[in-house]
Amino acid sequence: MDNNKLESGDKILINDKSDTSLIPDMTTLVINSRLCPDNENDHLNDSKIGNGLHQVNGVCDLSRKLSDNKELVSQNLECMTNHLNNLEASCTAPRNIHINYVSYTSELQMPDIMKLIQKDLSEPYSIYTYRYFIHNWPKLCFLAMHDNKCVGAIVCKLDLHRKIIKRGYIAMLAVDFNYRKLGIGSNLVRRAITAMIDDDADEVVLETEITNRPALTLYENLGFVRDKRLFRYYLNGVDALRLKLWLR
Repeated sequence: MDNNKLESGDKILINDKSDTSLIPDMTTLVINSRLCPDNENDHLNDSKIGNGLHQVNGVCDLSRKLSDNKELVSQNLECMTNHLNNLEASCTAPRNIHINYVSYTSELQMPDIMKLIQKDLSEPYSIYTYRYFIHNWPKLCFLAMHDNKCVGAIVCKLDLHRKIIKRGYIAMLAVDFNYRKLGIGSNLVRRAITAMIDDDADEVVLETEITNRPALTLYENLGFVRDKRLFRYYLNGVDALRLKLWLR
């Protein structure tokens, strides 16, 4: 057939006995394309796909990235450990210091007591609360002094409970952060309990936050037991545990 345009009515003869041997099998083409990627696909598979990962035949090589991350994490942990050790060494008081324990004697000691205790309180106390305890029971207030600095204090009271039991009560206990783990808190509690025993106390009680594990450990080591759980006892919504020590 020539290249001239066909006129209307012209017939076109089509040979339906075409040679199908030249048409490749489609399944064979698909398999060959997957097993033998062309050069362009090879280049893409060998390239980085981001975040430092390599892709080989469609699979990300994570080993190199994980190895680098482990080394970086190890270095960071080592730096953090050294920093914390240096910080602890700079903030903690020497282990061989001498602590002097004294009783409350003057209103001039009140600011030091308030300043120390207010750092650790779950709720604020007014100066009248301090005066109520200290002025009525001055013999049950003790201070831990390092040179001329107040590094610990305990405030207590002793009165009749239900007109029968003479109950001691530990209202406040605080130790300066830089002077902890020196036994100061335990020594203050022992001195207060001894003073209560001298005044014929039958028992001693206190409340502390249920989450305050150091305080719970301190008192339990001195013989206190958990007597009652007080739900939402503090203004911050935290529960309290009432601890009790029987003296008779």
